[in-house]
Amino acid sequence: MQGTVGNWITYWLDTVAVHRVREITHTRYTAVARLHIIPGLGTKKLSKLTAKDIRTWLDSLRTRCQCCARHTDHQRTPTKQRCCAVGDCCRRVLSALTLTYIHTVLKTALEHAVQEEEIPRNVARNVRLGTPRPRRFEPLTTEEARQLLDAARDHPLHPVVHLALHTGLRRGELLGLTWDDIDLNAGTAVIRRSLQRTSDNGLVLFPTKTKASERRIALPATCVEALRNHRARQQAEHDAAGLRWNPRGYIFTAPNTALPVEPSTLNRRFAMLLHHAGLRRIRFHDLRHTTATLLLDQGVELVVIKELLGRAYIGVTATVYTHVRLRIQCNAIDLLGNALRNPDTEHGSSDDGKGLSGSGILLPTW
Repeated sequence: MQGTVGNWITYWLDTVAVHRVREITHTRYTAVARLHIIPGLGTKKLSKLTAKDIRTWLDSLRTRCQCCARHTDHQRTPTKQRCCAVGDCCRRVLSALTLTYIHTVLKTALEHAVQEEEIPRNVARNVRLGTPRPRRFEPLTTEEARQLLDAARDHPLHPVVHLALHTGLRRGELLGLTWDDIDLNAGTAVIRRSLQRTSDNGLVLFPTKTKASERRIALPATCVEALRNHRARQQAEHDAAGLRWNPRGYIFTAPNTALPVEPSTLNRRFAMLLHHAGLRRIRFHDLRHTTATLLLDQGVELVVIKELLGRAYIGVTATVYTHVRLRIQCNAIDLLGNALRNPDTEHGSSDDGKGLSGSGILLPTW
């Protein structure tokens, strides 16, 4: 199948990738091809594509304002145009992580072209972008987390925010929960599905991200109480809706319906809740980072946090939260230094609880 890069990418997406990757991944691959690969390289002959072509294209993507490229601001009504359409470019460029992802999609597509003997070698492999820095995140502090929970107490988002902060579940895992997954008497939850929106089939329940993500977790007593109250309110909505209610078992539903909550809707309402609480803006996913950070601060072992978060490898957890581990190490080293400097510390540690094993670290109540 000789032709252009655009023809090959389309063929690969429609006949190969669609059968080999999850639907949500295929949706992302398609978006990358439509927005970046086909506009930039689509007209080039597949057999004539060089590493220089790819590097030059990626360099142009690195510096090009995406608002200008997609005419985002131009598509707004004149009264709402605020940057590129009025001559004030917002310089909304792609992140290093996004560039790496785009390169990976192209490289994967060309690798299959090599396997089908359309091209002799994968020239994308000769292009080096360097290792991108991990995405920075700013988890809530303990005080900010308390402030958020207080502000959400009488808010419709209270159950989902409460559960997210206490368990570190991913957004899709939370929205995919059904009442059959929860045992309120035992105080446990089984995580086995994730709700995602796809371009072709709308909201779809997928298996969890990895095998390690499928897990059973313990629920704190406060979460059990919040879920009991939420179920009572949901039952009242069910009774009021009557025949308009189509029970599907989802724990978190749109108001007065049994339909699951849209992920994008949750993001918008969460941003409004943060504003109402007087807190800085963070992503909903940062609640997951908040959970892990606060647990590390409390001295919980990495392996326990890994299992709670459903990560496949402990190394990922250790790498993501290096800054917290360093702070804990500093505190531990300071305690050791005090113990070695003061000969009375060893005798007093069993009485006042200030030795290494009793350093004032409080574990959360589960």
